[in-house]
Amino acid sequence: MTNDSPRDPESTKTRILDAALNIFASKGYYDTRMDEIVDESHTSKGAIYFHFPNKERLFLALVDQFADLLERRVIEAIEPEEKGIARVRVALETTLDTFGKYRRPAKILLVQAVGLGAPFENKRNEVNDRFARLIDTYLQESIEVGDIEPIDTEVVAYAWMGAIYGVVIRWVYTGEPTSERIMSTLLPVLLRSVGFEDYG
Repeated sequence: MTNDSPRDPESTKTRILDAALNIFASKGYYDTRMDEIVDESHTSKGAIYFHFPNKERLFLALVDQFADLLERRVIEAIEPEEKGIARVRVALETTLDTFGKYRRPAKILLVQAVGLGAPFENKRNEVNDRFARLIDTYLQESIEVGDIEPIDTEVVAYAWMGAIYGVVIRWVYTGEPTSERIMSTLLPVLLRSVGFEDYG
């Protein structure tokens, strides 16, 4: 039983986003029709256009939803950790783990948004900036507590984002390398790049 009542707009919006994720993941952006999302979400066209004026805005909302989830999981995971490299390590582990657990939205974020035009590239850059700033913050904390020597944390943060993106996008496409290989290889390489050897 569904409820399209205006009194419950968040429930309706969630159903629309869930349905859009299913359709985009199976058919791709260009082949998805709004009517299919209407059917899948058991809502009406009016309900969809109330929340999202067009397919592009709906797609970008999915990117935001995944970015929010990823950021929330990282912040929750690092909260119990002392300031320093432990937070950096946990943030990286959580990021990779989240991509692994949520492969469908990751595929939409990393693969389908490629080549869709300026609004999509701008959104991907915005998400990239958001997570580079998070990494930058944790690296600065690591310098403050003496875990690593002073470095240009902004440049390192973007370099790390590029490395993570390159490996994860290949995994999303092909299933290789496995998440275990990514964790066991990429994590120590990134930590060594800032002069931290004791990553075990």
